[in-house]
Amino acid sequence: MMGRGASIILVAMACSVLIATSSVAQTVPLPTPAPRPKTESAAPLPATPPSTDTAPAAAAAPTASAPRGFFPFSFSLDKSHKPGQATAFDANQRALLDKISFYLSGVQTLVGNFVQIGPDGRRVEGTFSIQKPGKVRFQYNPPSPIDIIADGSSVVVRDRSLETSDYYPLSQTPLRYLLADRIDLLRDTDVVSVSADDTFITVVIEETQVMVGTNRLMLMFDVKNQQLRQWTVTDPQGLDTTVAVYNLDTAKKPDPNLFVINYQGNLK
Repeated sequence: MMGRGASIILVAMACSVLIATSSVAQTVPLPTPAPRPKTESAAPLPATPPSTDTAPAAAAAPTASAPRGFFPFSFSLDKSHKPGQATAFDANQRALLDKISFYLSGVQTLVGNFVQIGPDGRRVEGTFSIQKPGKVRFQYNPPSPIDIIADGSSVVVRDRSLETSDYYPLSQTPLRYLLADRIDLLRDTDVVSVSADDTFITVVIEETQVMVGTNRLMLMFDVKNQQLRQWTVTDPQGLDTTVAVYNLDTAKKPDPNLFVINYQGNLK
């Protein structure tokens, strides 16, 4: 059951690793959640974020356990996938991708807050910490019992209420791209589109596998400073999970103990 639910993400959360910004709280441009068939394109996020500097109050409290489609990145079980032939882009698009790749590669540590909206409209919040290479922790606020930890080789999804831990190879998640010391979007991922308007640079990455289907990741960056503002992950069933990040700090060094996985299964 967890493997199916986990098919949503993170890149999703992992994408947070891509953001370099100040510790000042940022506005959070939250989308209107709505499940859509995977044949439809991902809807653009609102161009005008809320006017407040902190995350709006949650519309409804989440249930005690993680629902299907809860996780902010995808787990790929087909180990044979490799980035395919790059989509043909013009010079301006390649320049945008190079700029985003350079920016993301410059982020080594990052802490902040996130707001996540699942495919059923459920909203949860929490904190995250990133330490390159390969380490991240997403801790959801109560009443959610979920923690997600990557220690450089594995990812564990922990449910404190059920006292369960589910393990996945880091190499089989999009986190493998986002937690790397360096990333070249054109070389390391299957970018299918890149565009820019007055507000956002939007990059769409797809990963198609025979036994799994297609996972889509839509990343949206501030057009002025290339900071990642939010991302949407679409799983093979066409369900979307969107994450917005704020209160970002690239100067604070995360506690190394945050990224320790207890493989004996004892929950802290």
